[in-house]
Amino acid sequence: MENINDLKDALECLSAAALSYGDWLAVGMGMKEAGMSCSDWEDWSSRDPSRYKTGECRRKWEGFHGSETPITENSIFKLALDNGWRGSDGHELGWGDEIGTYDRVVVDRHYIEGKPIELPTDWNPCKQLSDYLTALFEPTEIVGYVTQSWKKEDRYIPKNGGCFDRTAGALIEELAACGGDIGKVIGDSDPEAGAWIRFNPLDGKGCKNDNVTEFRYALIESDALEIEEQNDIIHKLELPCAALVYSGKKSLHAIVRVDAPDYAEYRKRVAYLYSVCQKNGLVLDQACRNPSRLSRMPGVMRNGQKQALLETNIGRSNWEEWRDFVESVTDDLPDTEDLGSVWDDLPELSAPLIDGVLRQGHKMLLAGPSKAGKSFALIELCISIAEGHQWLGRFDCAQGKILYINLELDRASYLHRFRDVYQALNVQPAHLHNIDIWNLRGASCPMDKLAPKLIRRASKKGYIAVIIDPIYKVITGDENSADQMAKFCNQFDLVCRELGCAVIYCHHHSKGAQGGKRSMDRASGSGVFARDPDAMLDMTELETTEAVVKALQDRLTCAACKAALDGHGHTDSYSQDDLCSAFQMGNHCKDLLAPKDVQALDERIAAEKQHAANMTAWRIEGTLREFPRFDPVNLWFDYPIHRVEDVLLDDIEPDVLDPRQTGRKGAQKRWDKSSKKDREKEATEKLETAFNCCKDGGEVTVYAMAEYMQLKSETVKRRLRQDGRYWVDGEKVGLK
Repeated sequence: MENINDLKDALECLSAAALSYGDWLAVGMGMKEAGMSCSDWEDWSSRDPSRYKTGECRRKWEGFHGSETPITENSIFKLALDNGWRGSDGHELGWGDEIGTYDRVVVDRHYIEGKPIELPTDWNPCKQLSDYLTALFEPTEIVGYVTQSWKKEDRYIPKNGGCFDRTAGALIEELAACGGDIGKVIGDSDPEAGAWIRFNPLDGKGCKNDNVTEFRYALIESDALEIEEQNDIIHKLELPCAALVYSGKKSLHAIVRVDAPDYAEYRKRVAYLYSVCQKNGLVLDQACRNPSRLSRMPGVMRNGQKQALLETNIGRSNWEEWRDFVESVTDDLPDTEDLGSVWDDLPELSAPLIDGVLRQGHKMLLAGPSKAGKSFALIELCISIAEGHQWLGRFDCAQGKILYINLELDRASYLHRFRDVYQALNVQPAHLHNIDIWNLRGASCPMDKLAPKLIRRASKKGYIAVIIDPIYKVITGDENSADQMAKFCNQFDLVCRELGCAVIYCHHHSKGAQGGKRSMDRASGSGVFARDPDAMLDMTELETTEAVVKALQDRLTCAACKAALDGHGHTDSYSQDDLCSAFQMGNHCKDLLAPKDVQALDERIAAEKQHAANMTAWRIEGTLREFPRFDPVNLWFDYPIHRVEDVLLDDIEPDVLDPRQTGRKGAQKRWDKSSKKDREKEATEKLETAFNCCKDGGEVTVYAMAEYMQLKSETVKRRLRQDGRYWVDGEKVGLK
């Protein structure tokens, strides 16, 4: 097992004595599943001599036969984390592990030096007990205690019941008048066993939980650490202790104020208290939760040691103050700062990553419909950052190392895309070492689980940007839920903060025409997507006219003619005005070139015209937090790259539905305009188009067609079956 050393480290933090029987069994199952031996489980279990029985581990071990959902070492890691383990430096984080500040961790266990206890030098048993009673009880409250015991194997057990017939005030008076003989007041105890006392007041009718009248205190007891370490953690946690008692053996008993109004709230507060203590390395005896629990009584002897009251009223003054302290220390939020203190020494702004668009360490979203070439635009950006070139011919980029997380395409296809884009951009690949690609198709996981793994792998790589393409593969929760998407987007902040780099990701548009919407409202799902990133770039398609396509074809024709003339030494045969006229340039070629060269040129021009007809037009608009809004950028998507268009596309608007054709009535009008036959023909053509377009990437899947058609997968499956020309095998689609 790769993490066997981490597992052993986690087991070192776990005490068998502190676990329930079920958790103890789970540890054994997890150890067996991880490849450890029964002897390993026995060695670990034997640290609790009070519960360990020779041969029991072996009998249980032989009964662990596994299952379809076995208990694994992850259960041990979870128990260890809950009991204060912080993980070793080399431990691979689990899916649910957090990066950075651990939940409610106030004390770093690795830096516990230990705080020695100070036993009283002037031993006065009556004063010890009197001070304890004064600190915990009102004079009229009834106190329960036990001085009689019996021996079970090597342990002394308090006898059931005990005394619960006197008030704290009466006991204090008797202690003051007994002449220093504590036995006259509470009865003599076995000096080998010691004595016990209940820390919550009783009703005088019994000593069970039902007899507790005030749920004022809870007991914290740990014997898995050295006394000095226990003392150090208790003080550093600032637990609101009414009393701290040395048990006379290997533990401290902290009587902690919880001040619960009833038993139900008491259980909640004790659960919170125990969770905080264990997360901070204080491994607790889980059997001490009951409000009627016995604790060690100060002022008596136990096997030659003093059960001593060490301190009273330490830490925070009450429960609410302590809980606020824990939450404020561990909420992972920065402290407030006085603006006046930094006014004359403001911190430097992060340098731009994309000039005028995005700063380093910030977040950017690129949104657009299917087949807009979003992935190609991000590959172009990746190359621009790696080589230090302009992006889209418009935006200067800082140069540095970048990680591209590919979640959608197979490895070979993506690597070829990078080379194709490099060649189409005519950029020399001089800094390929600046680009790392993480191919996760088929291995992706939700972002809250991917983020820790990403951070661990990228922490020492020095990336200035991470690109995640696309995010639908890693979304956690309902993308239309603002609350869930806010938590999802927080994962990007986590990556930015931990790696000190920018995070750039892409997302798809919602269904329908987008031109009538603001650019920031076109992304699918919750508005959180538009409002969370520091820069949101949106791509919308432009519906080109015949005149625009003709103008583009003429431009390409002129360029082809110029290349032909220049190639045959006729660079002085045309003017600048001629370069703007396909007709004039064509005439020059006919006059100056040989017939075979004219024929070759005609073939090239025909290909260029077809190429122009296949190009799609796009507009990128930006919603920016750190920079002024830039003018929209018009582009041709000339596979596999985008080319800036400064002239032909300026007056074209994105696709907009006629307001008269929206809503329920408008939908009915559009439906009535077309016959059933026309609708069926249109549906058939849409399926054919989607299938053929998705086939370019290799095998066709229902999801790819659904994304292209902006429909649900189930809808596409239904239409494919109704059409009758296609077969559907799971998610794969093909022609019959």
